[in-house]
Amino acid sequence: MVIGIEGYVGAGKTSICRELLNIIPNSVMLNGGNWYRAVVYAMLNSGKSMEELAQITQNNDITEFMKDFGIELKIENNETIPYINGEKCDEEQLQNKQSSLAVSKIGKVANNEKLFKVAHDLIADLSKTHNVIISGRSIMLMYPEVDYHLFITASLDERVRRKFIQYNGEESEESIRENLMERDKYHEEAGFHKLYDKTIVIDVTNCKSAHESTELVLKTIHYGDYK
Repeated sequence: MVIGIEGYVGAGKTSICRELLNIIPNSVMLNGGNWYRAVVYAMLNSGKSMEELAQITQNNDITEFMKDFGIELKIENNETIPYINGEKCDEEQLQNKQSSLAVSKIGKVANNEKLFKVAHDLIADLSKTHNVIISGRSIMLMYPEVDYHLFITASLDERVRRKFIQYNGEESEESIRENLMERDKYHEEAGFHKLYDKTIVIDVTNCKSAHESTELVLKTIHYGDYK
């Protein structure tokens, strides 16, 4: 089966995916968020301003930038890992505040048509031999054949709390709140919060851990012992 998970920033999408990876046998995780972050991260390090990048990506196929920067995906421990020119991307750098905001801005305007086609073919190929868990955005546009399309949500206060913990207190709660609200705005404008007929919305505000959130997901899709 193919499970697609998207939702609000800070709601715990990636953590849920990794929990599912450990529970669902013979599964592999496509971390679409980090794949996209690697592209934007490489472009930022090329010395161009955010305004220049927005202009460039709006008019050009983003897969061309993947070729320019030697970006490829490798599967390690059943999860896709992005590499830039042969070097493994550091997830902490990909997930930092600057990169996260840049991804939200670029994702809103970029030409993603060919990237979606590449991702679709990759998912289709992986699904021949594995259960596939996708963490990303625009999953229904990327792979409409998904068996489960889950949208994870949580209150803004709870998302701020979780991000504060993720950043080890190095960012103030006020700064994190402003960042999340700005990213929410970009995502809403980009259509990333669109719900479809098959979308299942799961509110994890009251879940105390990624494991609890994952149990709620499994109960919702009636998987295994959670039926």
